[in-house]
Amino acid sequence: MEPHKLRAKLGELASTSISGNDISSSCLYVSALAVLHAGQYAWISLLIVGVVLFLFRKIYGEVVGALPMNGGAYNALLNTTSKSMASLAASLTLLSYMATAVISANEAMAYLKNIVPQLPVILSTICLLAIFMGLVIIGIGESSKVAIAIFIFHLSSLILLSSFAGIYLFEHGWEVFSNNNALPVKHGALPMALFFGFSAAMLGISGFESSANFVEEQKKGVFPKTLRNMWVVVTIFNPLIAFLALAVLPISDIESNSEALLSIMGNQVSGSWLSFLVSVDAVLVLSGAVLTSFIGVSGLVERITLDRILPPFLLKRNRNGSTYRIAIVFFMLCVSILLITEGNLEALAGVYTIAFLSVMALFGIGNILLKVRRKNLPRPERSGWLSLLIAIAAVILALVGNILLNPDYLAVFMEYFIPTIALVLVMLNRTALLKLLLRLIRYFLDPVNRFLLKSYRGINQVIDRINDQEFVYFTKKDDVAALNKVLLYIRNNEHTRKLKIVSVFPEGENATDNFVSDLNVLDREYPEIKVEFIQLHGEFTPDLIKELSERWNIPINFMFIGSPGDRFPYPLQDLGGVRLII
Repeated sequence: MEPHKLRAKLGELASTSISGNDISSSCLYVSALAVLHAGQYAWISLLIVGVVLFLFRKIYGEVVGALPMNGGAYNALLNTTSKSMASLAASLTLLSYMATAVISANEAMAYLKNIVPQLPVILSTICLLAIFMGLVIIGIGESSKVAIAIFIFHLSSLILLSSFAGIYLFEHGWEVFSNNNALPVKHGALPMALFFGFSAAMLGISGFESSANFVEEQKKGVFPKTLRNMWVVVTIFNPLIAFLALAVLPISDIESNSEALLSIMGNQVSGSWLSFLVSVDAVLVLSGAVLTSFIGVSGLVERITLDRILPPFLLKRNRNGSTYRIAIVFFMLCVSILLITEGNLEALAGVYTIAFLSVMALFGIGNILLKVRRKNLPRPERSGWLSLLIAIAAVILALVGNILLNPDYLAVFMEYFIPTIALVLVMLNRTALLKLLLRLIRYFLDPVNRFLLKSYRGINQVIDRINDQEFVYFTKKDDVAALNKVLLYIRNNEHTRKLKIVSVFPEGENATDNFVSDLNVLDREYPEIKVEFIQLHGEFTPDLIKELSERWNIPINFMFIGSPGDRFPYPLQDLGGVRLII
């Protein structure tokens, strides 16, 4: 089943709004979080986060520019390393999205309860999740209109709050700021305060990875602009809000009102009307973060399902082209977690922290592998080695810092991570597990037990159906070593017994006898994979790939090529999802 290509691609504003609502909602909680751990130096910690995010702009730009397909860190690792490693990134990203959706929806309704005291938070959270599930089922185009409205209102509210805080400072002076600066340094020393403040503040960039998970729905050239826009918003507003909060409120007030800091600021600098406006904004932008989770997870799950890591029933589309089953399953998972935790979501915050930071680190590792293993692959921009290593080290430090601050988070994270990765590992090794089950049945088989005999035959049929999926590798080089790597990769990462090796030659040119002889040798060396060599005459083009996919009924994401060089005439995204394996 080939991925559905949307006719109407998203522009800069829509794409920025979808991912920006998630990352910009962080200002509602990250300033208070940074103050809790860095005190009067919280705004410096947030500025350091902005510097780290600037480094990640290049990292994401290089990876997604070279491999412009949905999937984020999963896609980066899938095309540079093994499927198992890529599946680890996918599992962490799924956990991150699930935690984001539940936390954001619950916090949005908690803010709304400040306006409507009788509101049942749990029930309204479920309703909010259902609303955004419905929007995603209707279609990403309609969803983006909602995201744009929320994003513009949110930025307007932040500008308004910052402006009135500035006026308040002009009228009342800097006494509160001076008093805060005179307090003892958190954790006993400035470096430790900045370290733990930075670790906590790194949550302020959660959502930066979202744009990479729906890059195929964006117009050409939009993705790097979304990275720039998100970086600008985070680098300006997060430190600014923290600085202004320290200038208008004592640290003790910030710490005691951490869950509604911006509302308290609004009331302090201009009265109840601004506090009410900020509360409304909080409800909307946190709701926007829920929408981002649904859109991001739809793009990611569709991609990994096409790669046979999750069951194929998730790929069913409605008349609007939406993979509605993904949205429904995601909604059900979110509701189950909400009910299990009974709305006490502190534990999920730990899952969120570790999963998000791990995904960021894996994206950096994907960039390293891209540089080493796909160095000839064209890309619009490149990150420097020094900045890449600094960025990865910064994320690892933040991960360590969060575990030191909240040791229980790691245990809670493992409770959610282990079942998730277990499901993925079962899918990746399902034929081996089915064969093991066959051996057990054969061992305990009673010749007169027809049920066991029927089960034995049924499992064999399932294995045959899985392995009947053909794969294709396009090659032009007479390179037996490269073809050996291809067969090793397919044997270790895919469930198949059939591989077509296809070479496209100009008219009048054919494969050499040595090449055909080498293929026959490889066919004998890998008896579990039937190798079929096909030579075609013409030109290797995206249209040829699509034609062969339809003729042979082989999805394009089951077709592989080696890493193309600078002279390759087509951008990778024009090939329809062909994967790189060597």
